[in-house]
Amino acid sequence: MAPPNNKPLSIAILAKAPIPGHAKTRLIPAIGAHAAAVLQERLTEQTLATAFAAEVGPITLWCDPDYLHPSFVKLVGQGRVTLKPQPGGDLGARMLAAITAAGGPTLVIGTDCPALTAVHLRSAATALHGGSEVVLIPAEDGGYVLIGVKAPYPALFSGIAWGTSSVLAETRARIIAQRLVLTEQPPLWDVDTEEDLARMEREISRLTL
Repeated sequence: MAPPNNKPLSIAILAKAPIPGHAKTRLIPAIGAHAAAVLQERLTEQTLATAFAAEVGPITLWCDPDYLHPSFVKLVGQGRVTLKPQPGGDLGARMLAAITAAGGPTLVIGTDCPALTAVHLRSAATALHGGSEVVLIPAEDGGYVLIGVKAPYPALFSGIAWGTSSVLAETRARIIAQRLVLTEQPPLWDVDTEEDLARMEREISRLTL
């Protein structure tokens, strides 16, 4: 087990700008590019509100492609959040860059999981402040909606088949190989398909289109 890391915990949120044709592309055939962009903006707002409510540490919004998009700039006025552009590379490289920039224990989340609550974030933070080196909240589709790490662990973020149903299993295997202490929370669902959108509209009425 790694020695305790007493640095403050941070939250890194990876978010796409709500640009029609760029955001929530898998949903465009079902709801259209404009509605998909509106959904992206609302999901980002909800995710940031959840991070604020958790009160576990500073928040950075890692933005793609334009970190000065008006929707992101507007969010800065709602609370203390830092905007940064996402670097190049695949999802693993971008997550690792966010963790490295944080310089301490970090929770990394996206904006596709409206079921994620402040309680989930606090629980993950508590685990990292304790004996855990990695925290995962699986996604029902085989990925994960949150990864928390006590320090950068490059092996967890390289050579993964991102966007497939094997992401969680591959990540678990890397954690075992690195002999890291893992806390895993119950799985949550995220919004990728038309069926997910219908579920969101049923279960989380405040985010309906």
